Amino acid sequence: MRRHTVEPRPGWQATVEGQGLIYAVCEDPCNQGGPHAYWDESAYYEFSLPEVEALEEVVEELHELSLAAADHVVRTGRFADYGITDPRLAEVVAESWRRRAEQPAVYGRFDLAYDGVGPAKLFEYNADTPTSLIEAASPQWFWMEERFPGADQWNSLHERLVASWARQRHLLPPGPVHFAHSRGDTEGEDWMTTLYLQETAEQAGLATASIAMEDIGWDGLTGRFVDLEQRFIRSVFKLYPWEWLVEDEFGRQLLDGVDLGGATGSTLWIEPAWKMLLSNKALLAVLWELNPGHPNLLPAYLDGPRELAGTTGYAAKPLLGREGAGVRIVGPDGSQTRLADWAGDPDRYGAEGHCYQQLHPLPDFDGNRPVLGTWVVDGEAAGLGIRETDDSPITHQGARFLPHVIR
Repeated sequence: MRRHTVEPRPGWQATVEGQGLIYAVCEDPCNQGGPHAYWDESAYYEFSLPEVEALEEVVEELHELSLAAADHVVRTGRFADYGITDPRLAEVVAESWRRRAEQPAVYGRFDLAYDGVGPAKLFEYNADTPTSLIEAASPQWFWMEERFPGADQWNSLHERLVASWARQRHLLPPGPVHFAHSRGDTEGEDWMTTLYLQETAEQAGLATASIAMEDIGWDGLTGRFVDLEQRFIRSVFKLYPWEWLVEDEFGRQLLDGVDLGGATGSTLWIEPAWKMLLSNKALLAVLWELNPGHPNLLPAYLDGPRELAGTTGYAAKPLLGREGAGVRIVGPDGSQTRLADWAGDPDRYGAEGHCYQQLHPLPDFDGNRPVLGTWVVDGEAAGLGIRETDDSPITHQGARFLPHVIR
């Protein structure tokens, strides 16, 4: 794994925006002031084929370990460890897991620390609402074809997404699959990610419809969710976290109407409810408990930092945190850093509890700190997207996305 600098292409911004990355330049990232280039092709990372093949094996093993951890949580009823205290929600998640073969599940993203020397280490698994998908699937592929036509890339995302929709088509009820995002997305990332996934579904031959989460209505007479045309929403892909869904205005109706296997009158939600067991930071602690000493895991606990305090240091991560919000870094000497400046409201997350994970600094490539976003589609490793920072021990909303090649 190496980092190289390179001259950006003339007119690169218009090029990648035309490929769907309309947020290639953020005007005011994280309230820091001034425009910020999210897409950064002034440098790129190079991997060897054996490195990528080894990482693919790591990613697929981590996915299998995560599924085993979810099964353990359901069998032992450890939902409270995940902050799931509503018995009805716990029942929905458990039944969703037991009937997972009947529910479409598409994709997820592992975030790994890797320096090309030691083993990759898992930071988290976003298996419910992962973004940074468009840039990983399309613009970086076209960049490689233009700049390094003789190279290759760890990137089969588009083909695998289309194949995933086609393979799971028989699980979907009649009618269009609705694709929903929130209007609260100010940069356009969620909107474009949803549109891109909708495009992959259409290429698989599915009928689709677009809708904002805020426009999903409830028909009290029929007990059904409906769109703006009063059509029943029989299935919907949502780029909206489950923990937000169940707290929304129609949360109770949603739990009562979750389709866990084709029941009449309900809505099939994608990703399914059992993905709550993979996207929650409590997974990190359960993984370590079930697989102590695993070379790709970091020690992690739910009841406190234990031996990490005063030795390696630790990161206190809110169970439901997003983009670094509310994360507290505690060094071996007890010094503390909170990443509120980059992550917005520091108090939005944390009431649900924390996971205490061993502090593992990001690798340093001449002052640049990358994290590997490794993609899983249908349980198989499907691609890589790299984000990096130069001013923070954690990847945040102000991070840059850099392309990569295999040579």
